[in-house]
Amino acid sequence: MNLTLYGYDDHWIVIDCGMMIRQDLPHSPLQVPNLDTPRALEIAPKALFITHGHEDHIGAVAWLWPRWSCPIYATPLAAGLLRLKFAEHQLASDAIRVIDPGEAVESGPFALRFLPVTHSIPESCALMMLVGDYKVLHTGDWKLDPAPLIGPSVDAATFRALAPVDLLVGDSTNAPIPGRAASEGDVAKALTRAIEQCTGRVVVSCFASNLARVLAVGRAAQQCGRRISLMGRSMERMVSVARGLGYLDDLPATVPTHDLGYLPPSEVVIIATGSQGEPRAALQRLASGRHPHVDLEAGDTVIFSAKAIPGNERPIEQLKRRFSQLNVALFDENNHPELHATGHPAQEEMKTLYGWVSPRHLLPVHGEARHQQAHQALAEELGICAPLAPVNGDIIAFDNEGLRVETHYPQPPCIVTQNSPAPHPGLESPQHPHRRGSLFLALPVTASETGWVRIGRLLLDADATSPMDEESFSDWLDDQLDDIAADTLADLRLALQPRIIAWLTEHMQHMPAIHLQIMAAETPSSLLLDDEP
Repeated sequence: MNLTLYGYDDHWIVIDCGMMIRQDLPHSPLQVPNLDTPRALEIAPKALFITHGHEDHIGAVAWLWPRWSCPIYATPLAAGLLRLKFAEHQLASDAIRVIDPGEAVESGPFALRFLPVTHSIPESCALMMLVGDYKVLHTGDWKLDPAPLIGPSVDAATFRALAPVDLLVGDSTNAPIPGRAASEGDVAKALTRAIEQCTGRVVVSCFASNLARVLAVGRAAQQCGRRISLMGRSMERMVSVARGLGYLDDLPATVPTHDLGYLPPSEVVIIATGSQGEPRAALQRLASGRHPHVDLEAGDTVIFSAKAIPGNERPIEQLKRRFSQLNVALFDENNHPELHATGHPAQEEMKTLYGWVSPRHLLPVHGEARHQQAHQALAEELGICAPLAPVNGDIIAFDNEGLRVETHYPQPPCIVTQNSPAPHPGLESPQHPHRRGSLFLALPVTASETGWVRIGRLLLDADATSPMDEESFSDWLDDQLDDIAADTLADLRLALQPRIIAWLTEHMQHMPAIHLQIMAAETPSSLLLDDEP
């Protein structure tokens, strides 16, 4: 969830504070970072720095910031989104301080500069930190886009001036992918071509935060003689904040959804939320015929201008089946991959940036284990020292001797319930109210045509528990996944719960408290996806 603590001489700062949606739990609750470890270590951060405004980087701020009450530094768009969240939580926003891309700020021994990079939301920034005798570059999410539509391309001279960097903490999301990511400019041209060939009403679904994509759809609609309408609360909110900052001055005027019935279908383009099959999003209401102002019909077209986030494949397929039943034409990543571009760098972009800044050490973050490992391999090819693939809860030291993990602290899930974050009870059973020790299991899975398959390593973190045969447990778990029929991660978790308890009861001397997290993972052959919510 992208919360990183940096400390020097007992002065600590935080970079980003995101949340995730737990698709494996009933009602898909929010999960936020667990602050038990910083509290136990008496770490009280003096400042929070935000790299960009995506939910997995700012989504937990309103929940966790009251425990810190420190200044929050963010660029104008991220700051505007945070102010809306603070207002919803009835929090004063005085602590939110606007920093323009390119500006510098200090916090104790840390001197930080916000360096503009391109990503799938405007004003994304890498953070250059000068602290002690070290230069540390925290890239955040980035790519090298020659035609980003909104905002400038990355300035090579700015990054060359940083060289050499002692440590680069870098985005691994697309590290296994050769070549370069597609440009938003290319996607804009593809969208125009797609909309030109449509005859009826057109619905384009994309992430609300991808303002360049929203602008591209608006321009394409205008070129094709169509009017645009925004559908979905998050889309309306994001566009409203962006317009206030002058980012969408070129976006054509929008038609309220309640007036769409007065326009011929051939003159309409709807920009809607819900590309990931979210049950309450605008696209779901359209597919099920529950939207109060629009009824899709044969001859209309739905364009998915977003890739499926791992774990969302089944709800997306169900959504598409509903559209097919309406005889609605579908454009998606399978038949029109040119209609989306990732916001993360592929290998050639990484090589270019690393050639500019000449990092001596690399810490690969974001993505799954195989993405970090691919990042390490790339670093080794470039002569960069990258000995670690960190996991959540690692305390990592960096000094003249390089990088090393000093210790690891388990990170039990922290779920937002009844408007407050609280530790999740995991697989608690009333038959065992007092277990010995704790066992934390992180199970990465992906959906297949026949069920669920484990991808990558099973993460086991045992604290004061009796020993167990991890290899036998992993083999048994794979057999269970083959046997279980479940449509969603939540159903899979419910089916696994009693089986895991039964197996551990049979094979362990003392039954520990169990904390299970099932994570949506990608198959190794698939392309990597954006991390937008």
